Amino acid sequence: MKSTNKIIQKQVKHLFFAAFVLVMGTSLSCYAGPDEPLTFNHLGNNHCLVQTNQAQKYLLLPVEEKAPEVRINILVNNKVDQTINVHLAVHKVDYFVPFELASYAGKVVAFSILQVPDNAVCWNEMKLSNEFDMTNRENYRPVYHFSPAYGWMNDPNGMVYKDGEYHLFFQYNPYGSMWGNMNWGHAVSKDMIHWKQLPVAISPDGLGTIFSGSCVVDKNNTAGFGVDAIVAMYTSAGEHQTQSLAYSTDNGRTFTKYNHNPVITSSLPDFRDPNLFWNEEIGKWNLILAAGEEMRIYSSPDLKDWTQESSFGKGEGAHGSVWECPDLMQLPVKGTNKKKWVLVCNLNVGPSGGSATQYFVGSFNGKIFTNESTPEVIKWMDWGKDHYATVSWDNVPESRHIVLAWMSNLGYANDVPTQQYRSSHSIPRELSLYELNGETYLSCTPIKELETLRGIISKKGSFLVNEKQTVKNLLKANKGAYEIVMDIKSGSANEMGFTLSNAKGEKVDFVYNLAEKTFSMDRTKSGKIDFNKNFAAVTKAPIENQSVYRVRLLIDKSSIEAFDGEGHFAMTNLIFPSEPYNQITYYSKNGKYTIKYLNIYPLDK
Repeated sequence: MKSTNKIIQKQVKHLFFAAFVLVMGTSLSCYAGPDEPLTFNHLGNNHCLVQTNQAQKYLLLPVEEKAPEVRINILVNNKVDQTINVHLAVHKVDYFVPFELASYAGKVVAFSILQVPDNAVCWNEMKLSNEFDMTNRENYRPVYHFSPAYGWMNDPNGMVYKDGEYHLFFQYNPYGSMWGNMNWGHAVSKDMIHWKQLPVAISPDGLGTIFSGSCVVDKNNTAGFGVDAIVAMYTSAGEHQTQSLAYSTDNGRTFTKYNHNPVITSSLPDFRDPNLFWNEEIGKWNLILAAGEEMRIYSSPDLKDWTQESSFGKGEGAHGSVWECPDLMQLPVKGTNKKKWVLVCNLNVGPSGGSATQYFVGSFNGKIFTNESTPEVIKWMDWGKDHYATVSWDNVPESRHIVLAWMSNLGYANDVPTQQYRSSHSIPRELSLYELNGETYLSCTPIKELETLRGIISKKGSFLVNEKQTVKNLLKANKGAYEIVMDIKSGSANEMGFTLSNAKGEKVDFVYNLAEKTFSMDRTKSGKIDFNKNFAAVTKAPIENQSVYRVRLLIDKSSIEAFDGEGHFAMTNLIFPSEPYNQITYYSKNGKYTIKYLNIYPLDK
């Protein structure tokens, strides 16, 4: 009897819905225009079949970020072509995301959607269109850091240089500004500063979504995909995490997946993020990938058949979360003729809490990496809260070693106050090594290409300004994107520092504590901080005794990256002020502060 009552209730419910839409002057078919129909068939149990057979470019899906994520099966000729997950709008529309229909022209396409109420606002808001507006609507979008036009982005992937272009692939969700639907997004640049976003490069398949990985240029055609083919290895994240190949013979514009994927498997639940490189010393490819709380090292003659050579990580460095996004590279040591190997490891127990990048310096013989430090020594590439998944470009001219990081933190990345897009990447940084007190450390500096954005140098050489302008006036006029290089002479002070602030009282404090030998950045009053309890923070980096301390700040709408003059520390933190910081004040009367450069970047985004 209970089941009969439920059936009657459902029938009454759907009759009521049909009557409601008829009273409102519509039918169960919804139209984007007189010739572009969308048909909504509500089948009961919150199941709707949305159909279209029109050659429109996009179906625009309305998103509400607080609504439950639902699975949408895309049916073509009654077969599931692909599956995506979207927070379809139930109560209100936060924004739209496009599903591309152009490749299905002339076919009947259906979207099978479960678990969305029949009265959800998405059914009235979903629409067909030949256009999708990607005009920037975000005040916090950076000017000279890469961010996607829309959607979620995290780890940089597959970074490779070929034929005058720097390729950046990245973890990308084109169906919302929260993590999910992992594809490889794609952008290209001539200088790593000005980027052009291209269509998605690698999409999910039957083996899973597309997690992090790397790309190489196969100059000798070892894999048989073609001379100078770009070969990608990535993690297929399905029921298990396995490693797959894809290749491109048109400079990364399109990729073909290898027919015999996956090429590396494991029973481990966390087994991902392969990083490839050609090792001239052994005449083979090497691969390092993350396996739980360690890294595994492999070799191969052809990128297809791999032999595990060793593992690294047990008892070494920082632990407490899975290790991710590895890299392995050989770097020069400043002031010497030596080179040493650096193993990069990203994990979520950083010095300031959450996401961070640690590294190890040592030797590598093509099979085994040996850490030159004692196991308990921990070295951090960046001391802020927002520098993660750091990996390097392959095949860069002049043997340069350039890395890029995701500029956010897994503790709050879904919550930061943007919606059209979420996340940007750090400024690309050039790496080398230096020795200090018996240890070898990374030197990390912004790429030289960034200096091409600087303005006209004044005759006095004190800062990059127009002759008639001053630092104070320039700061007042800035729109949130600028660079400051400052020298600070301590004198007799034990603590010195400065503050960037605005008229709203929002500020970031920078302090050199000479007694503790630390540099700190305090963003606890920086602007919007209440979107997540993990955001407000004071981050600290160790410093060395110097007569003059140089600090270089790169401020870009919603981030600050701080570097010292030698590249001996870097600190990256997000900030969300309600208006740009346009005042600078100094702490110590005994310290001497000299602005060496101040450059206001043009707002070209």
